[in-house]
Amino acid sequence: MPVEIFDFKFGINHCYLIKDKGAIIIDSGPPFAGKNFLKKLADYSIAPKEIKLIVLTHGDFDHAGCAKEMQEICGAKIAIHEKDRINLEEGIFNWPKGVTTWGKISRSLLLPLLKNNVNLKTVKADIVLDGREMSLEKYGIDGKIIYTPGHTIGSVSVLLDSGEAFVGCMAHSGFPFRLSPGLPIYAENIDLLKESWKLLIDRGGTMIYPAHGNPFPAEEIKKYIYR
Repeated sequence: MPVEIFDFKFGINHCYLIKDKGAIIIDSGPPFAGKNFLKKLADYSIAPKEIKLIVLTHGDFDHAGCAKEMQEICGAKIAIHEKDRINLEEGIFNWPKGVTTWGKISRSLLLPLLKNNVNLKTVKADIVLDGREMSLEKYGIDGKIIYTPGHTIGSVSVLLDSGEAFVGCMAHSGFPFRLSPGLPIYAENIDLLKESWKLLIDRGGTMIYPAHGNPFPAEEIKKYIYR
């Protein structure tokens, strides 16, 4: 049976549940998405206990904010890179700098509002990732976690052997970020991010699943990184 990909959309965030011989979920969404998470599990006829791993692509509030609540629901282990671990475990609000005109404007307008009103629930990481790849075989998934820094210094991606790549904020492909697929409008190091893209494509990434916007072929991003 081919791998199944379920889109768990929480507001403007897309989290992805991957189901094959086992099941994992990529990102947890923003704080207080737990009830919505339970509803979507029921809609897809997935039992919470089927999920054994929560992979956080990075430690920003809208990707890791519901990790504690999600873990309480399904009992899964939480994996995050060591360089973003502190955001998760100490509830630190992080938002990378704007690297486009719209990124700079939107961040300056929204940062004061969100920073003072987002309540982050802290939780300990069960698996602390480093620069090495981590196989997902023991979780029943034919794929791996790859270190892809740039959006944050601790960003990671999940790459399936079949070519689907779940990249968090390595790309944006929809409103209110971009109108078409492209590099993110926020990043801590955009040059490092481009190198991470080259690695991901070289390793076989063919279909890209961003956290903000719709999936798109890897060809769409090549024009931004090979120029």
